[in-house]
Amino acid sequence: MRGVVCVLFVLSGIASTPAQDLNLPPLRVQQEIQLGWLKTRLEEVLPRLMRERQVDMWLVICREYNEDPVFFSLVAPTTFAARRRTIYVFYDRGPEKGVERLALGGGDQGGLYQVYRDPEVEGRELWGQGQWALLRKLIEERQPRRIAVNISPTHAFSDGLTVGEYEQLLQALGPEWTARLVREERLALDYIAERVPGMLDWYRRIMQIAHELIRRAFSHEVITPGLTTTEDVVWWLRQQLADRGLQTWFHPTVRVQRMGGQDPRMLNPSGPVVIQRGDVLHVDFGIRAMGLATDTQHMGYVLREGESQPPAGIQRALAIANRLQDIVMEELKPGLTGNQVLLNALRRMRAEGIQGAIYSHPIGDHGHGAGPLIGLWDRQEPIPGRGDVEVRPNTWFSIELAVRVPIPEWNGQELWVGLEEDAAIGPDGKTFWVLTRQSRYHLVR
Repeated sequence: MRGVVCVLFVLSGIASTPAQDLNLPPLRVQQEIQLGWLKTRLEEVLPRLMRERQVDMWLVICREYNEDPVFFSLVAPTTFAARRRTIYVFYDRGPEKGVERLALGGGDQGGLYQVYRDPEVEGRELWGQGQWALLRKLIEERQPRRIAVNISPTHAFSDGLTVGEYEQLLQALGPEWTARLVREERLALDYIAERVPGMLDWYRRIMQIAHELIRRAFSHEVITPGLTTTEDVVWWLRQQLADRGLQTWFHPTVRVQRMGGQDPRMLNPSGPVVIQRGDVLHVDFGIRAMGLATDTQHMGYVLREGESQPPAGIQRALAIANRLQDIVMEELKPGLTGNQVLLNALRRMRAEGIQGAIYSHPIGDHGHGAGPLIGLWDRQEPIPGRGDVEVRPNTWFSIELAVRVPIPEWNGQELWVGLEEDAAIGPDGKTFWVLTRQSRYHLVR
């Protein structure tokens, strides 16, 4: 198999030499930067959100390899799993003293948590009923009125407390304290969603890598018309990430549309497609680096002999998709729910005669991030629950959408243009592109 792969890369004309000018700093430097972000989140963002939700204490309880989704937004980048059972306790002592952060199991995460141990059991880690008894003792000492736990039928990010752990928690606390448990689903959701100063500059740099790799993938460096397949391009992108020590949060896709094709949405239903001159290309590509995820969709065009630009109709289709991006960006405002943003944008889209779909989503610690959903690709209607969350300042969104446009040069056949670019909402509520958006096709000559 290894020999076959090497032959395929040679035949396809695919190079895999990574560009050095956009590399991120060494891992040790990255983790120091990320640890600074975590400190800000724990010291500034979390106390504000706990008071906003009127929560005195927040319990995050999980076991090794069955971590709560919020766990990885609470720990240092050098922590890859919970330790046996890890219980984080956040107790608000008021504006003067701030939120106490205790770890019953696990480490101090670079000094950001106080490791809480039973003085009667020295030299051993917390285990079993002793750990639960120590949690009850801690709660009794602090007397919280409202204790938040992560249980939610709506939001996966807020539903990390497993049934097994919840049953043991109830047994350990008894009726008096279990009566004070509350399912405050917005606490975990908003904590994960909110970005802190310093993240944006590094996120922009990661996005520059994504854009540069797409530009190279949709060029003659990678694609030889009539020889290279869509899968060749996909694996070139994957290899570039591996060579740079980066990750992807989903397997990329590269799709083809061409005149005379049966499916205007070019979903490549039958496997790899050999890329030909005159093809319109689409890529969906996401990078994971420094605890952050990007999500980008761009369009490309393979020039025919004698062409220097795509046909006018194909260029116009991209401009229409750009117009729909403008509409969504203008409607994405703090205080509105995702459903309100969707309906407002759809109303304007239809009034302008655009045939399209909007399915944008939050992004940040995760590709499909915490926060309000703005439509689904197959449901252009309000999404109960997940779409009812309000847009907040200091959050990021992936503006994902598509339009369908008849192309005169293709005898009226529709072209599907899918775009996705990441945007940020600043502390002032203004929305802007993190890097830039695509307004011209990537050209394969």
